[in-house]
Amino acid sequence: AVQQRVASQWDQFQQKLADDAWIMEKLASHKKELFRVWGFSEFAASQCIGRPSMLVDLIDSNDFFRRYPDGFYGSSLRHKLAQIDSEQALQQCLRQYRYREMLRIAWRDICGEVDLIQTMLDLSCLADACIAETLHHLHHRLARELGQPSNAQGESQRMLVLAMGKLGAYELNYSSDIDLIFVYPEPGETQNGPRSVSNEEFFARLSKQLIAALDARTADGFVFRVDMRLRPFGESGPLCISLEALENYYQSHGREWERYAFIKARIVSGDPEPSNELVNMLRPFVYRRYLDYGVYESLREMKQLIVTEVKRKGMKNNIKLGAGGIREIEFIGQVFQLIRGGRNHELQQKQILHTLDVLHERQLLPQYVVDELKTAYVFLRTAEHRLQQLRDAQTHTLPSNDDERQLLALSMGFDGWDSFIEQLDRYRQRVHGHFNQVFDSPQISQSGEEDISIQLKQIWIQKADDEQAAGILSKCGFKESAEALRQINSFASSARLKTLSKTGRQRLDSLMPLIIAAVAPRKGAHLILGRIIELIQSVSRRSSYLSLLLENPMALSQLVQLCSSSSWIAHQLTRHPLLLDELLDPRTLYTPPDRESLEEDMASRVAPVDSNDLEQEMDVLRHFKQANVLRVAAADISGAVPLMVVSDHLTYIAEIVVKTALDMAWQHMLARYGWPGGISEKDGATHFAIIAYGKMGGIELSYGSDLDLVFLYDADPNNMTQGEKSIANSVFYARLGQRLIHILTAFTPAGNLYEVDMRLRPSGESGLLVTSIETYREYQAEKAWTWEHQALVRSRPVAGDP
Repeated sequence: AVQQRVASQWDQFQQKLADDAWIMEKLASHKKELFRVWGFSEFAASQCIGRPSMLVDLIDSNDFFRRYPDGFYGSSLRHKLAQIDSEQALQQCLRQYRYREMLRIAWRDICGEVDLIQTMLDLSCLADACIAETLHHLHHRLARELGQPSNAQGESQRMLVLAMGKLGAYELNYSSDIDLIFVYPEPGETQNGPRSVSNEEFFARLSKQLIAALDARTADGFVFRVDMRLRPFGESGPLCISLEALENYYQSHGREWERYAFIKARIVSGDPEPSNELVNMLRPFVYRRYLDYGVYESLREMKQLIVTEVKRKGMKNNIKLGAGGIREIEFIGQVFQLIRGGRNHELQQKQILHTLDVLHERQLLPQYVVDELKTAYVFLRTAEHRLQQLRDAQTHTLPSNDDERQLLALSMGFDGWDSFIEQLDRYRQRVHGHFNQVFDSPQISQSGEEDISIQLKQIWIQKADDEQAAGILSKCGFKESAEALRQINSFASSARLKTLSKTGRQRLDSLMPLIIAAVAPRKGAHLILGRIIELIQSVSRRSSYLSLLLENPMALSQLVQLCSSSSWIAHQLTRHPLLLDELLDPRTLYTPPDRESLEEDMASRVAPVDSNDLEQEMDVLRHFKQANVLRVAAADISGAVPLMVVSDHLTYIAEIVVKTALDMAWQHMLARYGWPGGISEKDGATHFAIIAYGKMGGIELSYGSDLDLVFLYDADPNNMTQGEKSIANSVFYARLGQRLIHILTAFTPAGNLYEVDMRLRPSGESGLLVTSIETYREYQAEKAWTWEHQALVRSRPVAGDP
């Protein structure tokens, strides 16, 4: 059937070009590729037959066989639009340009000239160019009519276009909608035009014109279907909204599904400054700074709505939305991004294949799972393209017609439908299995445990009388059941819980029976329960932490284990709930990392942080210290490491913190005062050293040890620094020492690092905070007391210039 159709199309093509033998000559060496493309794409065949000159141009220009350089779509379309002077001409030009490039992309894809990634990139770059160049053209035309939109300071304004979904991630499919949001920077009015209107009115009109230019169906077809439903307030909201109004919307009304949608968001047109402002404004909305396990529940609900819709509409064969389809692969990657992306910046990826690679690198998914998901994704997206390339139709449904089934199988490289569907089903089963592993709720009681679970739930919600409740707790294992019941009732009726959101209360009501059951069999269960209740009280208003324990039975188990072994660890977790993340993997929790691993950990945490944001840098140091000390403590109480090794690990942590703190302080000082005078910048040497004494010097730190430090520098104290704000070297290094102590000792929302004791410096508390090495030498030779020489026995350099 395919051969007959292609033969008929070729006859039709030849008849149309009977008087143009030169065209047939040009095509002679490309007939094999031409027939393959026509065979798998009726759309491509119709374009070639309808516009033979376009086909010849693609061959003559070698565009079928070359990769476009970066920016080619934009520059080529800009050149074409430069001569356009009417709406009709604009629409015709855009559509003809789109059909030419879509034919090129289909040809290269079907003939195997490029892989899936390049095909999606080409489609996305084509859409980007059509949006940006059309907007540029329309803006200038409308500005001639209404004036240039400007803010209160008279600065010109341009509309920002935010691409969502597959376009935002450079993953556009062959016949996809483009999901857009339009934003303008600031309120104001147009200037230097025949009449003045508000920026709001100008950009509203511009938005309508852009949508019409791309979306309207004319005799020449359409460019891209534009979907604006993801904008604030959906279809009832304005087409274009100011940056300030957008920020207010997401602060007040932003929902979980909108966070999900913005993972792939990307600005495709707009001036740099407001574009950066928009990106910075959206990032904390999408990526929370804490571990947000509540997204499991939200994405489960979203997936369930899709499943219900698939069943209702009989969409079982939908390779995008059906079980094991493209959407499930995306959900797997994006749930990890939403949970951890605020703390692990490398997870702030847009492309799903890159995201999956990061998940393996961060040991969040096994390599075999990532490989299976990536292979399935490429297969499913390729099949999606073949379905859409057939007639340039937006479809994700497998055909029911035998001929079309055979055609799809052949286009995917299979001999027939049976072998194709067998492979497709194998991929979908694997994807769906991995999806269930990630998303199925882990807190499902076994039938034998169900009665106890219900009874504990009744105790928690205070539906059981005290005598009955005490009996149930005693049966579960509480020796001091009356005290345990008192703790439970006191927490359940506390004023704090009355202010919880509905979601928070639901999560707490699910979690508390699990905690009670997990604690009950342990020795001193009522004491452990008290520690954990104190922790839960401290995090109850951040329901994401409740979700973390609900969604991770292993984390809950480790929490109970650690709180039963150490009140100190329980207190640390209560003060710093971010440490709950460390409970997820017992393989790393009970194995303190070696020095090299600690250095890699610190580097990966510091790298994404803006070097101008000292507060965030300080928080990174505190999170690093707290997390790694928790690992040491867990290994210590479990007996996994001996006491001397505990001291080693605690000392390594302190050394890396001090070294990194010095690097941060040094960069801040350079930015403010420039390089110290008389010192070459080429070798990067600081001419500054930190000497550790006492327990740190002797590699004998304990959990609560302070740091005995002395700061030395080796530079001419009278030389001046080389920055615009110049100071003497002696003042520079003194302020460096002050900044360093501030970083190490200041209390922030993330806690503090260490107490620092500087009394061992020359002349003690009356001496200079930072001493030149020459002065230090003289002091040790002529003035130091015997006990100061004794202190040198345990001193050693730990950071700075060797």
